[in-house]
Amino acid sequence: MNMRCTAKARRGMVALAVVAGLALGSAACGGGGGGDGDGKKPQSSSPASKTGGSQPNPQEGQAEAPIAELKGPSGLLLRITAAVRDSGGFVTVNGSLKNDSGTEAVIPSALSGNETEIMNNGLSLGGATLVDSKSKKRYYVLRDTEGRPLTTTGFSTLKAGESIDVFLQFPAPPADTADVSFQLPLFPSAVVKISG
Repeated sequence: MNMRCTAKARRGMVALAVVAGLALGSAACGGGGGGDGDGKKPQSSSPASKTGGSQPNPQEGQAEAPIAELKGPSGLLLRITAAVRDSGGFVTVNGSLKNDSGTEAVIPSALSGNETEIMNNGLSLGGATLVDSKSKKRYYVLRDTEGRPLTTTGFSTLKAGESIDVFLQFPAPPADTADVSFQLPLFPSAVVKISG
């Protein structure tokens, strides 16, 4: 019975860490202001909310200026809006995955990577890596104690024009590393700047 309680406690701690990482990522993404020094929100964000017929996106202000944009198969578009280092030794990458085509897109299973443990947990972005060319190291998506990747999971298709918010959590490179290459199977790689 103690092992079962310990496993539940570990899962709870991992879930708490993921939620804390997402909260930190959201806080880092949301508080920038308009860049004009007066702290007001840009005028263009209100009209975009009214004209876009989809649900409100918490990262909507960031969608206009992603730090990286990757075009993949079947009209899939991955926009990375933030890569935030936290004090716990993790980097959380936030963004959105959009079907930019006119037809429904089936999410390729290759995005999950080729590791059996991750593939057994369903479709995900578990195949993503961060490459630190300065230290010559590759960082893989973290996993919880059950082997599930700490990334967005559970999506198989996107309707035409549909977008979902995504996150991925990695071990953090050394503190003096700011630029890393983000890689996801079937997408081109892109250099992203780590903040925090």
